[in-house]
Formats: sequence, structure tokens, C-alpha cells
Amino acid sequence: MDQTQHSSKTAEVQPSRPRRCDGFKMFLAALSFAYVSKALAGVIMKTSITQIERRFDIPSSFAGFIDGGFEIGNLMVIIFVSYFGSKLHRPKLIGIGCFIMGLGSIITAMPHFFMGYYRFSSEDDINSLRNTTWKCLANQTTSLTGNSPEIMGKDCEKVSKSNMWIYVLMGNMIRGIGETPIVPLGVSYIDDFATEGHSSMYLGILNTVAMIGPVIGFIMSSMFARMYVDIGYVDLRTIRITPMDARWVGAWWLNFLVSGLCSIISSIPFFFLPKILNTSQRERKSSASLNVLKTDEEKNHMTNLTKQEKKAPVNMTGFLCSMKSILTNKLYVLFVVLTLLQISSFIGAFTYVFKFVEQQFSKSASQSTFTLGLINVPTMAVGMFLGGYIIKRFKWTLVGIAKFALFTSLVSYVLQLLNFLLLCENNSFAGLTMTYDGMNSVDSHIDVPLSYCNADCNCDKNQWEPICGKNGVTYISPCLAGCKFSGGDKNLNSTVFYDCSCIRDSGFQTSNYSAHLGECPRRKCQNNYYFYIAFQVVNYFFIAMGSTSYILILLKTVQPELKSLAMGFHALVIRALGGILAPIYYGALIDKTCLKWSVTSCGARGACRVYDAALLGTVYLGLNTSLKTPVLILFFILIYAMKKKYERNDSKTLENDGKIKDEANPDTLNKNGYHSVPPSTSYDETPL
Repeated sequence: MDQTQHSSKTAEVQPSRPRRCDGFKMFLAALSFAYVSKALAGVIMKTSITQIERRFDIPSSFAGFIDGGFEIGNLMVIIFVSYFGSKLHRPKLIGIGCFIMGLGSIITAMPHFFMGYYRFSSEDDINSLRNTTWKCLANQTTSLTGNSPEIMGKDCEKVSKSNMWIYVLMGNMIRGIGETPIVPLGVSYIDDFATEGHSSMYLGILNTVAMIGPVIGFIMSSMFARMYVDIGYVDLRTIRITPMDARWVGAWWLNFLVSGLCSIISSIPFFFLPKILNTSQRERKSSASLNVLKTDEEKNHMTNLTKQEKKAPVNMTGFLCSMKSILTNKLYVLFVVLTLLQISSFIGAFTYVFKFVEQQFSKSASQSTFTLGLINVPTMAVGMFLGGYIIKRFKWTLVGIAKFALFTSLVSYVLQLLNFLLLCENNSFAGLTMTYDGMNSVDSHIDVPLSYCNADCNCDKNQWEPICGKNGVTYISPCLAGCKFSGGDKNLNSTVFYDCSCIRDSGFQTSNYSAHLGECPRRKCQNNYYFYIAFQVVNYFFIAMGSTSYILILLKTVQPELKSLAMGFHALVIRALGGILAPIYYGALIDKTCLKWSVTSCGARGACRVYDAALLGTVYLGLNTSLKTPVLILFFILIYAMKKKYERNDSKTLENDGKIKDEANPDTLNKNGYHSVPPSTSYDETPL
């Protein structure tokens, strides 16, 4: 009998047959791919905002609303997915989310195939450009300011298809719904089944690998931004505008098709992962400290804990009680407000950073996307990994992690202030920043009077065909520059306009007073551009280095069973008040800096052609600074509140001889209900 028992125990001690694949590692790899796809889709939407704005002829505030559609989709399901999803099959929910996310990206691209060809001007070819309607003919009596009501009605009906931006909004909302389960369920799954003390490292690795998505996204966006929107459908030799033109629209739709396919592919592995891994978190923690087989009593204890988790109330009453618990947690609420301001600043700034660079430093969408992407993304990846490693290496308490986050935010704030020194002056634009004769600047761009050089030309001020004069001044059209003749070879971009009276009257000494198609480049601000890129690299490095700190603070200020709900509610607040509103009010204020709007065939205001670069820079950087300033104040309050709580917990622990049950961290309790850490140390002061 004893021999039989001994043999059975020996069989139990023998290790089980090795599994074909470590489930945790497979989940981590699959989640990394999902993070890459998620980040890819997010970057593509941000980099395509300007292209969408021009394609659908809408202002920045509308484009910001489209961008916020992603957050609207998240809000529809985020709380319920975060709470009830943690009780269900998390890997399968993440897989379904990835599939829906890919479907939303593909729907976003669909309007391109139903809108018809993009018309960047009322003139379709160079012959129309060279006809009399574009040049100054003194004393002409024919009205050139519009078409007949019948023709305008047909054009208006045709252009009404631009309302299909609503389908872009719907696709972005669907993408937001699909993205919902990835972060809260993925992070909680890792935290549940990772080896003790390694969660921060895994999160750092996860966020670092996710940076592959933005790298691919920036490269793709830069490449497709150089391609004309109707590539493959029109003869590119007939397109006279270049990527530097304010009317240029790249092949934005290709971005969404590619990202959609990647998201759908990333969903596949999750359907083959188990709901609960064979090696749970508590088993990993025990095996890390003891390399012996658990006793029968310990096994029964683990089984009871698992049963208790499964019996957790999955109903509305439990949901409301859990919500009350996190909303009465002062540290959690304070941190939510703090991160709302911080992330609102980041979302708004990142949404319009490409427009800022285009208008401030005269860079095309392709150039700004490529430069910012390839330089900043690797820097952010290093920062995220280093931040996770530093926290694990020094084993800081929660207060130490909060101080580290404050330090990174402070450095980012200082660098933000330095950007004010790099703002450029406005480009010389006749009729907007200067008089038409190019001699004097104007106080207001509204209703700038015609000059004697073009007063008799009967020009249509709504026509937009900018030309660059030999005097370095940009004119809205050849007519408003007083140009009488035009010429050039079959290359549309080589068209030259001659005998421009406004260039002659500006006092510029030349023989032919000519101008060529396109805006004049801004050459006086190139050094500022290089300094700005350098500041951005350092800024994003410190932002990324503190990102892991934010996640850990969020997880460790609530009870372990409420982690998913806490992350879900946090995401809800950030998306509702940050992700949705920030692009809209950033866009609305940026619209206030517009100098020249396009006019649709229906007579409505369209997209902005040119901005007041100096004012746009002040508004853009001012918004960033105004949101980040209270963040620093709230950080000091948060750290002070944490210290006060720890002192109170320490005193209670000493009074009760270390037998206080720490509800915030049941993992620190042994099987008899006592702390496994020294009695004089509370949970909040234990290294993370």
C-alpha cells in the first residue's frame, strides 16, 4: 500500500509532457501583432487628416470630428467590454475586435470608389489655364466670377457626393468599436498570467513592439501622399499640381485598405488561445519562490480561489458596486483628471502636427510625415522600453513611479515652451498678408482692396491658382498678379506667365516680370525646422519613457479585481473628453487662423487654402501649453495624497501587528489571510 502511494506520488512529481507551445508567449506575440495593427491604423488616420480635409472639401473642425469618430465607437462598448469581458473568453473577444477593426478601416476607404474623380480646380487642363479667364485683360466686360444657375446647379449636385465623408466617419467609428477590447483585456490578461514582478517589463516590450506599426504607417503615408489620389484612373501627365500645392490630395485610401487587411490577419491567432492558461499567475508566483511540488492543501486553496473568481457577480448590481468603488477612490479620480489633460494635449497636438509643420516650415504632407515618423517613432520605442526597464530595475514604490512620471512630464513641458522660439513669419502672399502691389503688409486679410496694377482686370477672387512671382511674392491667380501672357512647353508645371504688372509695380528689377505656377517656398525658416525636429525627438523620448508609469499607476491604485473596469472607465473619460473633443476644438481654433478658404460650386465654404502661419503656430503651441500646465500641479497633489495614504496605512499596520487585510492587493496575503511582506510595510510601499 505504501509502495503504491509512493509510486503515485512519484508520478505526480514527474513533470507533465511539454506543451507544444507556451500559451502565454503565444498570447504575447499575438497581442503584439494586434498592437502593431492598432497603432498602424491610428497613425494612418492622423496622417490622412489633411488629405481627407482636402478631398471632401471640409474645414479642420469637421476633419477633427471624423478623427474623433474612433473614440465615439469606443465609447459605445468600452465600459461593458472592460467589465463583462474580463469574465468571458478574453482572447476570442480580442480576436473579434481585431476583425471588426479591420472591417472599419476598409469601410473608411470605400467612398473613394464611389465619389468620382477629384477636381482640384474648375479648370481641367492647361488650355483652360492659359485662356483669357485666367489672365488680366484690361477693360474686359464679360463677367468671370461664376457660371449660370443651371450649370452651377449641376456642379453642386455632382459635388454633393463630398458628403460621403460621413461614411469615412462611420468606418472610423466601427474601427473604434473593434479596437475596444484589445488594450483593457490584453493588459489584464498579461497581468493575471505573467510571472510576479515582470508585468512592467512585458508592458514595456509590448509597447516597444507596437512602435513597428507607426513606423510602417509613417512610411506608407509618406509614400502614398506622393501619389495622386486618382492614381490608376487618370493620366498623371494632365495633373498640373504638385504635392507642395494646397490642393494636392494623395492616395489616402490605399492606407486604409492595407491597415484593414493587417488588422483582419492579426485576429486569427486569438481564436486558438485558451480562456485560462494552464499556468496561472499565482502558480507562477509560487513556483518562482518554491521549486517543489505544492501540497494537496495548497492545490485545494488554488482551486477555491479559481472558483471564487468564476463566481464573481456578472450582473448590473455588481457592476454598479464596482463603479462606486473606483469613483470613491480619490487617487484614482485624481489620476483620471490628470491624464485627461495630458492625453488631450497629446491627441490634439499629434492630430495637427503635420498641418503645423506644413504651414510653419513649408513642407509637403509627404515630407512632414516621413521626417516626423522615421525620427520620432524609433525614439519613442527606445523610451518606452527604457521606462519599463528602469521601473523594474529600481523596484520603485508607487510614489517613486509617480515622481518618475512627473519628471518626464516636466522635461516635455520645458521643451514645449522652447518651440515658441522657433515660430516663423508669414509667407509673402499678395491679397492676404500684403497688398497686391507687394509693397506693404496688411493688418487684415479680409477684403484687401485691389491695386492699380490689377483693378481693371475684372478678376474672380474665388479662383485659386497660385503663382510665384520673380519678386518672391505669391499671388492667388495670374489675373490678380496682372499677368497678360502665358507660355511653356507640354509640361504643365513649366507654365510661365509674363508681363505681370503687379510684379513690375513692386519695384522688382527684372526684364520680363514673370511668374510660374505654385506658391513661393519659405526659405528663411529652414534652420528653425531642424531645431524643431531635434526638440521633438527629445520631447517624444521623455513622453514615451513615462508611458509605462501611467499604466502602472492606474493598475496599482485600484483593487486587482477592478483593474479591467478601472482601465475601461479611464479609457471612456479619455476618449469622451479627450479623444473626441480635443481634435474638434483644436481644429475649430486652427480654422480661425485661415487666411483663404476655398469656395465650392454650391457657394459654400470648403477647405482652407492657406493659413496665417504665425497665428496658427501660436494657437497650436498655446493649446498644448495650456493643457500641460495644470498637469504638473495635479502631479504634486497626487504624490502628496499618496504619501498621506501610505503614512496612514503604515500606522494602521503597526497598531494591528501587521494583520490588516490589504484589499488593494490580495496577492500579498498568504493562505491564512496574513501579509507575506514584513508587518511594518504596507502594500502601497512595496516595490512594484
